[in-house]
Amino acid sequence: MLPALTHRHTLDPIAVLYLDTIRERGFHGDIETCYASRLAVATDNSVYQLLPQAVVFPTSTQDLALLGKVSLDSRFITIRFAARGGGTGTNGQSLTQYLVVDVSRHMRKVLEINPDGAWVRVQAGVVKDALNEALHPYGFFFSPDLSTSNRATVGGMISTDASGQGSLRYGKTSDHVLSLKAVLADGSELDTETLSYDDINVLERNDYAGIALKTVANICRNKRVEIEDKFPQLNRFLTGYDLKNAYNPEQETFDIARVLCGAEGSLGFIAEAKLNITPIPKVRTLVNIKYNSFDSALRNATVLVEANALSIETIDSRVLHLARKDIVWNTVKYLLTDVPDKDMQGINLVEFAGDDAVAVSAQVESLCERLDTLLATEDQGVIGYQVCDDITYINCLYGMRKKAVGLLGATRGAARPVAFTEDTCVPPEKLADYIVEFRALLDSHNLDYGMFGHVDAGVLHVRPALDLCDPDQEHLMRKLSDSVVVLVAKYGGLMWGEHGKGFRSEYGRAFFGEVLFDELRKVKAAFDPENRMNPGKICTPFGSNDELVKVDGEKRGTFDRQIPIATRNSFSQVMECNGNGLCFDYDTSSPMCPSMKISYDRRHSPKGRSDIVREWLRLLSDLDFDPIALEKEIMGKGSSLFQIFPRFKNTWLAKKGEYDFSHEVMEAMNGCLACKACATQCPIKVDVPSFRSRFINLYYSRYQRPAKDYLVANIETLLPWMAKVPVLINAMTQSEWVKVVTKKMVGYVDTPSLSVPTLMESLCGHNATTFNLLWLQTFSELERERYVLIMQDPFTSFYESPLILDLISLIEKLGKKPLLLPFKPNGKAQHIKGFLKKFTNTALNTSKFLNQVADLGVPIIGVDPALVLCYRDEYNEILGDKRGNFQVLTAHEWLLGEIQHHPKKKSVDTDVWYLFSHCTEKTRLPNAEAEWGKIFKHFGGKLEVITVGCCGMAGTFGHESDKVENSKGIYGLSWKPRLKLLPHSRCMATGYSCRSQVNRIEQKDLRHPVQILLELV
Repeated sequence: MLPALTHRHTLDPIAVLYLDTIRERGFHGDIETCYASRLAVATDNSVYQLLPQAVVFPTSTQDLALLGKVSLDSRFITIRFAARGGGTGTNGQSLTQYLVVDVSRHMRKVLEINPDGAWVRVQAGVVKDALNEALHPYGFFFSPDLSTSNRATVGGMISTDASGQGSLRYGKTSDHVLSLKAVLADGSELDTETLSYDDINVLERNDYAGIALKTVANICRNKRVEIEDKFPQLNRFLTGYDLKNAYNPEQETFDIARVLCGAEGSLGFIAEAKLNITPIPKVRTLVNIKYNSFDSALRNATVLVEANALSIETIDSRVLHLARKDIVWNTVKYLLTDVPDKDMQGINLVEFAGDDAVAVSAQVESLCERLDTLLATEDQGVIGYQVCDDITYINCLYGMRKKAVGLLGATRGAARPVAFTEDTCVPPEKLADYIVEFRALLDSHNLDYGMFGHVDAGVLHVRPALDLCDPDQEHLMRKLSDSVVVLVAKYGGLMWGEHGKGFRSEYGRAFFGEVLFDELRKVKAAFDPENRMNPGKICTPFGSNDELVKVDGEKRGTFDRQIPIATRNSFSQVMECNGNGLCFDYDTSSPMCPSMKISYDRRHSPKGRSDIVREWLRLLSDLDFDPIALEKEIMGKGSSLFQIFPRFKNTWLAKKGEYDFSHEVMEAMNGCLACKACATQCPIKVDVPSFRSRFINLYYSRYQRPAKDYLVANIETLLPWMAKVPVLINAMTQSEWVKVVTKKMVGYVDTPSLSVPTLMESLCGHNATTFNLLWLQTFSELERERYVLIMQDPFTSFYESPLILDLISLIEKLGKKPLLLPFKPNGKAQHIKGFLKKFTNTALNTSKFLNQVADLGVPIIGVDPALVLCYRDEYNEILGDKRGNFQVLTAHEWLLGEIQHHPKKKSVDTDVWYLFSHCTEKTRLPNAEAEWGKIFKHFGGKLEVITVGCCGMAGTFGHESDKVENSKGIYGLSWKPRLKLLPHSRCMATGYSCRSQVNRIEQKDLRHPVQILLELV
């Protein structure tokens, strides 16, 4: 039996009192203190881990101000804050053991767009790509382009002064900030604007904001020589207290927003920002240049800079190799074709953009002429190039480049690519020589690593692979950090060219020197004299004895090494999450993690769930408990009467409030739709449904399962019996009193009706029902080629039988003989609910049958993609070699092979059919939508794919009474608005769950593509 994890990670009483006080004083946001919520923000995209006291989610500037005002009470002298946005920082900038202030949940509005003035005003929590989506209809975009743009917030970009691709032309975030609304540690508000020195001197403000303005203006003016001397002459100028660019000595003006940009929240909270926006270029062309070595790519880049391109991005062979194994390769493989007899070891992506098509074309032609010369002479390592001017494909290539950080994390083995030297910056002309020495340093320690970056700006992202569960490797990380600081200094560069300081703040003094660093400390003291704002980052207040955070800070590896190696290896999908946060994708049309999109709760994301389960495993190891041994015990024997009573007792105690951290884990798992988007969309392949089912299996060894789980687990056994009296069953399930009882007693709503007539009644006397294994075995191979076998599933066979009838008719029209296989349970619902013993037995029995059938050499097809893919994924996962070699094709996979035997038809339908794909299908089979389009075109139909995320039904998820609101909310994110604009009669959906959800909410029936093809054929 699973033990209870009753150790409470209690809060500091002062923090509890503070949180109670802000509630009483009118704080409108959310306050979360449960252990799971704190764990979800204890990590970011760095190697560090700090558990905060609580997480608060303000709704407004007033909420932020209240946090500061209440903290002035002498009782709360120990209260500290760290602002958090997307949590994409690579150096622990937003991590703290105090209070996390997360603006990404509520403060994410685009407040005002002024296209005439070319500016926009936003709240700090708005995601960068969401802002660009709002700006696109006006022909503008916010130009700093970072790789995490689909989850990074504008506030986070300001706090780290983020930049990225195209920075030579577009600059950094601070170059686009017109003004900021900031809230300081005392609750005072600071609306930044450009002021003269005299304006500042006459200010009559004695709050932190007034003192900060005067102090910083004096330092900028009086220490100008030292500042000019120490601040580097680089495109990626220094992040953190940018005193150099805050003061204009010629005009005697001062812009304190420049000091706040890159301050990592150590001076105040960013509440709002007014930003300048850039017209979207009308013409874009990308030249992808291929090299025989990464060194050649780097050295050639300095020549390419002369081409005056918008950006030059470089990627090494290691990242390319990992991309080939990822779902992203399907979108770029035609743009990165191999060069015959050449080994592509690196690429440079050179983009030209502008409004003048002739000028852009001339730039591209000039570069291509130069490349042709290099190819002819086999000079500078150039082995080929491709030109692309299709904006969709250009974005696909950049999508792969943006995924590079995550792809490096997909490396297998104990040593994982680690972020700590990943944004060094040197003058571009020195980059190649610098990298030679950098590589020699890493090679001297026999380390594996991958590289990519912005060669036009001299910034290279390097992540050496280290096993931070090994204390010796952790010490090596410190040694390498020190060495790289010396190396970048040698080449006149920076340790932190793009991603801020964070836990590298300790190197600030060595870079600035004692005198100027003390001036920075005076800036900190003016803004935040009591060191409440993100303490330890950038610098400490002048006069205080507080210390800076260090590279040696507490890391995830410190906790992970407490988990036995066997457990770590068994739960590798949990342990390997590197916090890159791609699962925080704001885009509602992306299938990635619908539970995160609807809740804005980090616990309900793959990263959050991974963090929580990691801690659950660690706490079990503290008790010397082996979850793998318990799994084997559960799988090896059934429940006994002696186990039932303890489970009821434990469940009763849990309802009475007895604490067990496993309940918090269960809450996070319970919100998962098991759509499996994470298993392919995540670059690390964090497969939540896999470890979720294992956790649920173990959890219910201690607690009693709800009745609804048993109903789901056994529904495939019950359905054939229910289908014998469908009218009676429907009369019962659709009656109002049964609906009420089912909702209250079982926890299910909106039970679908069984098909009447049933599938078998409809097929009475039809040859499709005459499947006989022994009979088919007597046929020759040529005779068997005429047959197609249909694998039944519980959804379409019992609830949507007309679809199977249409599939049979389609197969017949295509000249084949369909045979309906006897119904065999699939078991996917058992897997989702954690009935792993039941699922294993189901999978074994069905696999045995399907392997016998597969020996016939006759294609087997299924209609519902989620269940067909279960045979490939969950069956393989649970059975391994015992699964056998059978193959069940989706309908479109079979049709794709079949159309070659039938002549193409001219268009018979001038109207367009609109395809809504099942989220599991589109992530597991990324070419499926394009292949459906090819099939439709072959038979004279026009198909348009509608980009949507999850429909929210996800099997039984949408029928569970405690999940109905979330289910409908998820549907409203992308399905509802897309369907609203289209004629329902022309819309199709491949998933039964999707069609069921549309019928429930819209009272409209969508058809399966097979049914439309029947009409076309």
